[in-house]
Amino acid sequence: MKIDILTIFPEFFQGPFEHGILSKARQAGLVRIEIRDLRAFTHDRHRTVDDRPFGGGEGMVLKPEPIFECIESLNVASLSERASAQESVVLLSAQGQRFSQAVAGELARLEHMILICGRYEGVDERVGEHLADREISIGDYVLSGGELGAAIIVDAVTRLLPGAVGNENSTRQESFSSATGLMQNGSMSTCSSGGLLDYPHYTRPADFRGMVVPEVLFSGNHEEIRRWRRRTALEKTLRNRPDLLNVATLSEEDKKLLAQIKGKDI
Repeated sequence: MKIDILTIFPEFFQGPFEHGILSKARQAGLVRIEIRDLRAFTHDRHRTVDDRPFGGGEGMVLKPEPIFECIESLNVASLSERASAQESVVLLSAQGQRFSQAVAGELARLEHMILICGRYEGVDERVGEHLADREISIGDYVLSGGELGAAIIVDAVTRLLPGAVGNENSTRQESFSSATGLMQNGSMSTCSSGGLLDYPHYTRPADFRGMVVPEVLFSGNHEEIRRWRRRTALEKTLRNRPDLLNVATLSEEDKKLLAQIKGKDI
């Protein structure tokens, strides 16, 4: 996969992509990341990338010319041909679609992803209307620019690429994963989240300062462990992200467990 990032602060990305899974994926040739300095596509001696908004208002707006010229230099397919070319031009914007694990999965299937990092008061609307094929926001808050959002998207997408993570099942067993059942050694995995938050994890020592690992995890009974993990995932989701319960696919067992949990809390 190739990823191009358009920014006025190219130095920002000198650190985030040099560690962990991202670094290994780059070294293995699974992803190629290029940082494009928008100031290189200006034509005045001040290398101007922003200007005042028409109609007045606070702040400055990123100009369309450097962004259009940079994208054109990358030989990106036209808007009508992007899907078939497995390309996408993404504008990082507070007005965009909220980024999620499902969106990360969509982007991970691309051959080429271009991320435009907004700055200042925003980006000229013509970029979003005529150049980008989607706008994405990483959350319901405002950042100083799109660089942090771009780094987050690159990380979330790269780890979904085949070969990026040692055990590929692990990326389908995490919080927000839509997989409801994964096979391991011929039996159903105890680890799938099914769109909920992940269940609690424990490791050695079994007793740390009087805080003891739940006994069920030592039982060797895979069905009991699976049921405990599902129940604790439901409890954590109900407590921290109840909105996920409205979109998750719940089995009849899940519904019974959830009813027990709610009854316990009353």
